[in-house]
Amino acid sequence: MNDAQLQLIVKIADTGSFTRAGQELNMTQPAVSRAISSLEAELGVVLFIRNRRNGAMLTDIGKRILRIFREILQGFEKVDQEIAKEKGLEIGTIRIGAFPVASAHFIPKIIRCISEKYPNIEFSILEGTIAEIKEWLETRFIDVGLLIPPVNEFETFPLYREKMFAVLRDDHPLFKQTVIRVQDLQDEPMIICRAGFEPPVIDWFNKAGMNPREKFVVFNYNTGLNMVQEGLGMAIMSELSLYNLPPNVGVREIDPEGYRDIHIAVHSLEESSIAVKLFIETALQLFA
Repeated sequence: MNDAQLQLIVKIADTGSFTRAGQELNMTQPAVSRAISSLEAELGVVLFIRNRRNGAMLTDIGKRILRIFREILQGFEKVDQEIAKEKGLEIGTIRIGAFPVASAHFIPKIIRCISEKYPNIEFSILEGTIAEIKEWLETRFIDVGLLIPPVNEFETFPLYREKMFAVLRDDHPLFKQTVIRVQDLQDEPMIICRAGFEPPVIDWFNKAGMNPREKFVVFNYNTGLNMVQEGLGMAIMSELSLYNLPPNVGVREIDPEGYRDIHIAVHSLEESSIAVKLFIETALQLFA
């Protein structure tokens, strides 16, 4: 087993295709098949199920081994970074996972700040739901993620606290109020954004001894805003989601005040690479 074989396994898992993995690694499809067959024979297990319709699918043992392979490759990368640092040449790749609102607000500024000082560091960005980011962190598919608590399974660092607001149409009776109390929403149909984004909203209601009257459940803030625009309900959303409001939609302060925290998360800071530690340090300097 060697570095090239490990990279090939990871690339096939990421692309779901022997052919695409070979193209990205400058290998022919027959060479890829021979390399995988050789490794499977050496290990004595089948790592991939070949399926013409679904491409290359990992077996159960393949999924477990993939995580270990990622850790090994990250270890190789950490060695390369240590050597480069000793020579005064910071290098590395930072694989970042973030939900779209956080990605748009934080990631460009962090990358610009790092790139100005360390142009040889590369970045890979994946956007997804909170659940997806947690899975990517757990499987080592990414190095660092931006998440909403609770995230007890990872080591985290508070990055940003954003206020939450009531979001409603400008012809709604409550729009005349400058502040909307939680009690005012007792019977209001609410639009709730799920996929891991809802805990601060649910907690805000629960602290007042209430449960929101969930009329619609969505998984995208823009969908929620457009539903508010159509008069289908109200929503409680955080400030980073409210920069581009649709026409006839406005926001109001809420009482009691509510907040949503955004944390940086890694498996372990001690085990993180130099480049990832630099990312965390830069992010906290810019926003914390």
